[in-house]
Amino acid sequence: MSDLLRAPAEIKYAEELDWLESIDDNPKPFSWRLSPKMVRLFILGSERADGLDREVSQKWFGDRSFVERSIVTLASDRGLLLIGDPGTGKSWLAELLSAAICRNSTLVVQGTAGTTEDHIKYSWNVSMVIAKGQSRESMIPSPIMTAMESGAIGRFEELTRSTSDVQDALISILSEKYISVPELESGGGDDNIVFAKPGFSIIATANSRDRGVNDLSSALKRRFNFVRIPVVTNKKSEAEIVRFRTEELLRRHSIDLDVPPTLLDVLLQSFADLRASAAAAGSDDEKLESALSTAEQIGVLEDAVLHSNFFGERALTARTLASSLVGSLTRREPEDLAIFNKYLHGVVEPRSKEEGGSWPEFLEGGRDAIATLS
Repeated sequence: MSDLLRAPAEIKYAEELDWLESIDDNPKPFSWRLSPKMVRLFILGSERADGLDREVSQKWFGDRSFVERSIVTLASDRGLLLIGDPGTGKSWLAELLSAAICRNSTLVVQGTAGTTEDHIKYSWNVSMVIAKGQSRESMIPSPIMTAMESGAIGRFEELTRSTSDVQDALISILSEKYISVPELESGGGDDNIVFAKPGFSIIATANSRDRGVNDLSSALKRRFNFVRIPVVTNKKSEAEIVRFRTEELLRRHSIDLDVPPTLLDVLLQSFADLRASAAAAGSDDEKLESALSTAEQIGVLEDAVLHSNFFGERALTARTLASSLVGSLTRREPEDLAIFNKYLHGVVEPRSKEEGGSWPEFLEGGRDAIATLS
């Protein structure tokens, strides 16, 4: 793992997955490596009532029902579509589900405007085709086709970012569970068809803010079960997510730096304030372009932690946190700077006078960051 910039979940948690598999005597659908109950336990963590000999850490923080519905969907013959705002953990949940079910979360197609049908089905090794002609050996399977052949989970990230014709290519795959290869039909037999093995399914993600970019057809919608992942607004849950990700960051960079709980509270409260301001805004110009998601909150804290470690006094301060908040979330000038200035003047300044603590230093750091960017 030390040789990988970011290890996929099946490698990162390999030892834990091996142990869960060794004690799992529950019924498993198809060729699943873990039973549905153990998949849920791997993702949400163990509880004392589970009676296990060791603790299993919680890796995704959200409502239990979302995870259970996702697992049940994958045990059926329908695809799973995780939909929600940016930064709500859709991709991370998809990765954990794939890692637990088939121990391979890397069979991924990234949806963009440039994604083609070849990325979903197959393409050809041109040099082999020239030398030996078109055959199964000269065919380059897509990650989805590879998942079909191995009875694994294929992932499609940002489905609504891809064009309608690319989306439509999934309809026959989800319905018929095979891909035809017309270039090989002349050979006869079944060599021109790639059939899906039991256990194959697709987990797609979609950004709810992309609605209207490339809307899904009714035919494709019918072939997916939708699980909507909401923005985390519960402060306790959000604090757990941010703390979990920050501890991972510190371990990965071998950084010995403490994140004071008071500063974590300041970060959580500032995001809550900015979300409330955005909800009350009358137009887009009056709210930050940022989605103010938990993922962006983690990004702000990561920026502040690294800056403190490399350029500060190896201690996180409210001033550095405020600077990272303004610097990370300012994407439009002068609109976002005006919004931050209004927030500091109308919310943070009164709070710093009433509560004290880290807020006065946070206020000063925010004002300095705005002055630098102005």
